[in-house]
Amino acid sequence: MDYDASTYGERIADVYDELYGTLFDTQGAVEFLAALAEGRKALELGIGTGRIALPLAQRGVEVHGLDASEAMVERMRAKPGGTDIPVTMGDFANVGVEGKFSLVYIPFNTFFALLSQEDQVRCFRNVSPRLESDGAFVIEAFVPDLARFHDHQRVGVERLGDEVVQLEASQHDPVNQRVTSYHVFLADGEDVRLYPVQIRYAWPSELDLMAQLAGLRLRERWGSWRRDEFTSASNTHISVYEP
Repeated sequence: MDYDASTYGERIADVYDELYGTLFDTQGAVEFLAALAEGRKALELGIGTGRIALPLAQRGVEVHGLDASEAMVERMRAKPGGTDIPVTMGDFANVGVEGKFSLVYIPFNTFFALLSQEDQVRCFRNVSPRLESDGAFVIEAFVPDLARFHDHQRVGVERLGDEVVQLEASQHDPVNQRVTSYHVFLADGEDVRLYPVQIRYAWPSELDLMAQLAGLRLRERWGSWRRDEFTSASNTHISVYEP
């Protein structure tokens, strides 16, 4: 399968909000990010359908976006306020935007859509010169849990609804820290729908090292957008890096 930076968004855009729109703590994320931005310029890497960008802009933050998927951005444009947010199209590892920002952020594991360690390091290095001297780079990501896989594979039920079944089928490459998956939708009377996703996960300590290589350092790390303590039991983290 040909898979590039735009594939996930192009394939899943029509159902993305239906699947994920209410799954996460959007309000907590907006409160957290608005406090960091302080009404100044912010850049979202992987802006997608505007789940976070639109309410953040309503809080008075001048939000800019970057995304590789035209289909995802079109969904945002169709929402109230969606046409007011400037978006640059491209691979967010390059951070191909002009100017400085008080806040650069990348939510919902989107950083792991960069499929090599080299691209992930490049993203950190390209974010660094885009930050104001008192700026922050925020990453929301899961903590890898290799126990999810048996013989480096996983098939699981994600959703059981009224005549609808959603499955996840994944293969794990532990050497390259890569996971290749399909979200599989089975609905009565409909064709099977397949949504591909590929990620390259990284441990929090690995992200911290990437930050150091880019001239950044960890300011704080939380277990949620609500600033719950990050512990060995946390399955996600909000990491804030600064110059």
